[in-house]
Amino acid sequence: MRILVATDAWHPQVNGVVRTLAMMAEAATAFGAEIHFLTPQSFRTFAAPSYPDLRLAVPNPVKTARLIEAAQPDSIHIATEGPIGLLARRYCRKHGLPFTTSFHTRFPEYVSARLPIPESWIWAGLRWFHGASRAVMVATPALATELRQRGFRNVVLWPRGVDAKLFHPRSVDLGLPRPIFVCVGRVAVEKNLEAFLDLDLPGTKLIVGDGPARASLAKKYPQAVFFGARQGEELAQAYAGSDVFVFPSRTDTFGLVLLEALASGLPVAAFPVTGPRDVIGSAPVGVLNEDLQAACLSALNISPQACLEFAGQHSWEASARAFVEEMADIGDVGPDESTAPFEPEQPRFVA
Repeated sequence: MRILVATDAWHPQVNGVVRTLAMMAEAATAFGAEIHFLTPQSFRTFAAPSYPDLRLAVPNPVKTARLIEAAQPDSIHIATEGPIGLLARRYCRKHGLPFTTSFHTRFPEYVSARLPIPESWIWAGLRWFHGASRAVMVATPALATELRQRGFRNVVLWPRGVDAKLFHPRSVDLGLPRPIFVCVGRVAVEKNLEAFLDLDLPGTKLIVGDGPARASLAKKYPQAVFFGARQGEELAQAYAGSDVFVFPSRTDTFGLVLLEALASGLPVAAFPVTGPRDVIGSAPVGVLNEDLQAACLSALNISPQACLEFAGQHSWEASARAFVEEMADIGDVGPDESTAPFEPEQPRFVA
């Protein structure tokens, strides 16, 4: 089974979407699936406004069509709502081909944090984008419920996994005063990092990651330690050498870093919001509290073994199986008689 995944998020970007797609593709081979990617690496790119480290592709319809046809896919999945995702969607609709999509990012909140655009306009655009999808894949039941309430159809669950071979406890000395409270992820306004950096905590507050807000936050919080972006074994050591994983974001749809931290034996401290609430629920592996300082201090008392056992229940093999089974349900790529007639390719925003 050949599956083509169209995505605007790809290497060298470091984020949960890229890791999810890469790990899923690797694990999917065990189920007889061959995953091909349509990514920004095939096109010219430009720096995203207000985020120079993030480069967006400038695809064109002719080359996009040629690449899709060259892949000879049995099924097509559109992972992102960016320029590549839009042209892949346009190709499928034009040729009457069924496709699935996935919802990874809360763009309405992210865009509104930077630009004076009503969230309702962005949600309208997202409903249009995903409206023709045979299945909108999401990571958690709570997000599925929210999207259905917002008018999305055909929402299905696609669980996430963690690479336990890379992320696991080991003896690491980061050379910092303990306890070490670590936060891993993109250093940007939507991650709500100041809610963590403002806390009065013992030991060290450590930020692992890069992004447009890093320089200003490092200047504003000189007592915090900023490691910058780390990947692979260096990232795994940053987790293993810390004591508590702090997740201050209120907008993440899942937070793959939560599973990576738990697999490293780190308890979680977070707000009781969608994302951390869906990942850990009532399991004794973290503390969810509107008082983030209290959550951080209480998390120090959680057993690392409980975190390991919890993370062991999440594998990329299970994630890949769910993805491949959903794609197989679509059947061979061919005329999609169930979709509405081909519509104009510009979304109509409704406030």
